Amino acid sequence: MWPWPYRHVKVTGDSPSARIHATVLVHSGPVPPAFNDVSNILIHAAASRAFPAAVIEVGRSARPEWRWAVGTLTYDPASPPAREDTIFDLASLTKVLSTTPLVMRLVERGGLGLDDPVAQYLRTWRGSDREAVTIRDLLSHSSGLPAYRPFYRTRHGREAIEQAIVATALDYPPNTKSIYSDLGFMLLGFILADVAPLDAQFDALRGQMQNPEDLQFFAPELWKTRTAPTRRTETRGLLVGDVDDDNAWALGGAAGHAGLFGTAAAVGACARHFLQVLSGRVGAFQPGTMRTFVTRRADVPGSSRALGWDTMLSTSSCGTRMSPHAFGHTGFTGTSLWIDPEKDIYVVLLTNRVHPDASNDAIQDVRRAVHDAVMRESAKV
Repeated sequence: MWPWPYRHVKVTGDSPSARIHATVLVHSGPVPPAFNDVSNILIHAAASRAFPAAVIEVGRSARPEWRWAVGTLTYDPASPPAREDTIFDLASLTKVLSTTPLVMRLVERGGLGLDDPVAQYLRTWRGSDREAVTIRDLLSHSSGLPAYRPFYRTRHGREAIEQAIVATALDYPPNTKSIYSDLGFMLLGFILADVAPLDAQFDALRGQMQNPEDLQFFAPELWKTRTAPTRRTETRGLLVGDVDDDNAWALGGAAGHAGLFGTAAAVGACARHFLQVLSGRVGAFQPGTMRTFVTRRADVPGSSRALGWDTMLSTSSCGTRMSPHAFGHTGFTGTSLWIDPEKDIYVVLLTNRVHPDASNDAIQDVRRAVHDAVMRESAKV
């Protein structure tokens, strides 16, 4: 017997998912009428194998309004159902839940300046093509660094990977455009780690944010039975509670670009804290700092990037109905968080779409549909 009641739903109808994958799915309980469209989108997405498991939370600055789980942890017929407290590998949500807030806190304390050169903190960062790159540029993905390199194949540990990153040729002159880059956030992780270990800093920050939920680097063994598996790899086997990102794994599991594990409730608690700070309440950061970090850089041509965060465009993963002030982020494993301070709403959607492999990108359409359905209903309130 599962810890709380689960309901089964038979997928029927004329949709492609119903015809091809007529199946019985489990979900975590009744759905309020306002969220029927959202739940139906997720049910059919799970039935069509966009992901095995998903948990969504929708809330306002004052409280969560709805949290709901659908699917099973894997596609195995004997797999346990997803639960509202299922643990997910948050992947690049690490960038905005850990690295960016830690930089914010350090900036407020005077230990770091947004316009300080990267070379001031990393002596290995040298060269006329990059000497002017700043902390702000790393945060806004406009440093010139490429999106990704598979360093894990030949290097392990900070020293080896840092040397590889600083030796990597820039793809474009800094601040002439923005290309989303794991490498820049790996460097930010190194800069932060010179102050104290990332996991220790994050645990302290989470305490300041008064977030008691399950959210941390290095998922403990006791989480394993409720953790959504990610990829099945040739070298590391099935990943359950082990960081999915290979470069983060090569760095020991905690990095500036990936490594956090947590629940939808925990991510939602962070979202509420950010909304509360933006509304002027006392929090882990000053409202002015928060506003600076969620404001798009107007001086980088064609960029939608703020500092750490992405911002709303008509092509964004949050669909088309959030306000121009919305900000958010996605994660490779199938996770996302979008926050709209103008409409006082946030949407957390966590999935393990990379199970058993990462070739399935159906989550992109699912995300947009889910957010549009949420915002359509919220407009009626």
